[in-house]
Amino acid sequence: MIRVLIADDQALLRGSFRLLVDLTPDCTTVGEAGTGVEAVALTTQHRPDVVLMDVRMPEMDGIEATRRICADPATAGTRVLILTTFDLDEYVYGALRAGASGFLLKDTPPADLLAGIRVVAAGEGLLAPTVTRRLIDEFARRPEPTRPLPRHLGGVTEREREVLALIARGLSNAELAAHLSLSPATVKTHVGRLLTKLAVRDRAQLVIVAYETGLVGPGRPRPADLR
Repeated sequence: MIRVLIADDQALLRGSFRLLVDLTPDCTTVGEAGTGVEAVALTTQHRPDVVLMDVRMPEMDGIEATRRICADPATAGTRVLILTTFDLDEYVYGALRAGASGFLLKDTPPADLLAGIRVVAAGEGLLAPTVTRRLIDEFARRPEPTRPLPRHLGGVTEREREVLALIARGLSNAELAAHLSLSPATVKTHVGRLLTKLAVRDRAQLVIVAYETGLVGPGRPRPADLR
């Protein structure tokens, strides 16, 4: 049973998400939060598998709430899935840097939202390729004024760098296998080694590392199948 916490400042949306989750046989809602402060407190209390996190909330926004949840060893097993309106929330990149495992748009079909919850609960990053490409292109053009994180790619092989760059461009494992003429099992091994070597929890964080280390960036050539 996947235990879900819903954090959104709109009661109607919280109720809708709760109904959807609770009507799903393998999911259950463990709580609702209307503010970022409540989201952090309830996550600490209930230790859900997944937090559905809105970005714009009172008292504490979803980015700071995500940062606190992901930085707390007590909630290390909790994954944060950002729910956002892309045209309005220009803070999703920051949320991913804070530790979120992925994002979905609020107009995502119910079946896709449930699938996203399952993917994130399983420890995978959820970055829908078509939206990811738009997102990364948008926020990579807006480098933050703070110093980049002290990460480097020492110890990462040339093949792993190639895999990392393609992940940052939004390719799924199946697309990686086709593009690189590798088996799905080999691709999965490369992704697993990248997660270990770079000390990150999922594919969403791999995308952030790729941009912060300068491996990929705006204006760089895309793989042929992404043009």
